Amino acid sequence: MKKLMIGNEAVARGLYEGGLKVVSSYPGTPSTEITEFLSKYDDIYSEWAPNEKVAAEVCFGASVGGVRCACAMKHVGLNVAADPLFTLSYTGVRGGMVICVADDPGMHSSQNEQDSRHYAIGAKVPMLEPADSSECLEFAKKAFELSEEFDTPVLLRVCTRIAHGQSVVETGERVNIADKPYEKEPAKYIMMPGNAIKRHPFVEQRTEKIREFSEKCEFNRVEYGSSDLGIITSGACYQYVKEVFGNDVSVLKLGLVNPLPVDTIKDFASKVKRLVVIEELDPVIENHCLALGLKVEGKSLFGYLGELSQRKIAEAFGIEDKPFSALETPVPVRPPMMCAGCPHRGLFYTLKKNKLTVLGDIGCYTLGCAEPLNCMDSVVCMGAGFSAGMGIAKSFEKEGVTGKVVFGVVGDSTFFHSGMTGAAEIVYNKGRMIPCVLDNRITGMTGHQDNPGTGYTLQGDPTALLSVEKILTALGFAPVLTVDPQDLKAMKAAVDQAVSALDAGQQPAIVTRRPCLLIKRDKFRKGMCHVNADKCRGCRSCLRVGCPAISMENGKAVIDRTQCVGCTVCAQVCPFDAIEKEEN
Repeated sequence: MKKLMIGNEAVARGLYEGGLKVVSSYPGTPSTEITEFLSKYDDIYSEWAPNEKVAAEVCFGASVGGVRCACAMKHVGLNVAADPLFTLSYTGVRGGMVICVADDPGMHSSQNEQDSRHYAIGAKVPMLEPADSSECLEFAKKAFELSEEFDTPVLLRVCTRIAHGQSVVETGERVNIADKPYEKEPAKYIMMPGNAIKRHPFVEQRTEKIREFSEKCEFNRVEYGSSDLGIITSGACYQYVKEVFGNDVSVLKLGLVNPLPVDTIKDFASKVKRLVVIEELDPVIENHCLALGLKVEGKSLFGYLGELSQRKIAEAFGIEDKPFSALETPVPVRPPMMCAGCPHRGLFYTLKKNKLTVLGDIGCYTLGCAEPLNCMDSVVCMGAGFSAGMGIAKSFEKEGVTGKVVFGVVGDSTFFHSGMTGAAEIVYNKGRMIPCVLDNRITGMTGHQDNPGTGYTLQGDPTALLSVEKILTALGFAPVLTVDPQDLKAMKAAVDQAVSALDAGQQPAIVTRRPCLLIKRDKFRKGMCHVNADKCRGCRSCLRVGCPAISMENGKAVIDRTQCVGCTVCAQVCPFDAIEKEEN
């Protein structure tokens, strides 16, 4: 059956058709939908893990147990999973294991641009890179076969454009793969030094076998056109090349991007007058060509930054008759901001007003750094809100800086992902800082996925709800203050109490709790706010909370009724009581 699919759905379908039995992932744009689509298949066990390292390890255990397994993550998530990945290259697999990683050139929803091909090279595992949804299905399905044939985990790399772009896919039937019986193999799976040192030669031999396979791999293909120009490319860049050049140039399309072929590339280069590599981010293919002694161009034409496009490629080759401009008028800039009624707004408004030092983290609450709240000093990676806050607090101590109070903020999902270790660091090493968990009862930024603090599994089934307060208390924090962040008086009182406790030698922590207003299973919208124009003085105090529902017209504040959810934060900051609440 033919169907229009985004790449992530096609990856999920390919894994399903390939006999997948277990999937464990942590959500991260642009990879999230892979696991969400897999959760719809009843014959697959699917779960959200606390983080990517756990997800990879769960998959490893399933593989050792004899079943085909997979995990999915974004590129920075692969950093978290790198620890098991490099050792899994040594152990190999029993049941096929596929690790799906979604890179984000252009940083549409990420804090860096990172090329995951380096992990394939460093860990010495094969990597496949599809160029459309049809290949997403085909490559995902084939990845299990390669994994079991070469006794290795296989990386499947997509980028944002492939993950979220749509194309036609022809679906097939699910293969019935017999589970491999479990048996103890300590020399293969227990990576203590005496065993690991014997597995390293296996890894090097396997790499050479896969390189030989790459010379005849059906995913690496040559499309001959003019011999004047030969282009080596892969993934989304292949689509751009075809749109710019059609069949006028010769193209070597690489689907297996690690290990790269040698003879195939040399043969292709010998048949063209000019050789150009077109790849996003780092010169992985280009450097491989240079190591083979080939005269090749690449980054000198396209640079290292951001996504490529049809337009950029056309401009690099001086092609002017194909402007590739989608719109005559540029799209207006729309800066990201917290939603109207976002529970995090009250916390950041309070911290900003108190002029506190705030170390941030990855999630919806990262937007607390934007104007007018402007309430963060750094954002690095998940969990760093606590541990980086610890570092700056210690630097203040060493420098003799007094009067500065450091807050570290993480969300509930981030707390379970990598915040608990940072919290332990604060208590263990006596940090003069206040950790704050922003609990909105969901993993908000990636699209409302459940986590250990929501009380629901990936399938929506009720399960144990881990208490943030009990965990903080068990770690040694006291007092642990829980507050509704949309009650600004209570929020300020909690911050003041925590600062006083810190000054008294205690180790306080704060939990702000109000569910995200976009969670469908919770209904918190209770009337809307409106501005009494007769009372409004046009002082703009309400604009300081940064709510997108509030604007100014003719010198008076107005509230957009299509956005307002009645959180009343704006009403609480209005000095003239001009903002009133409507009751349902």
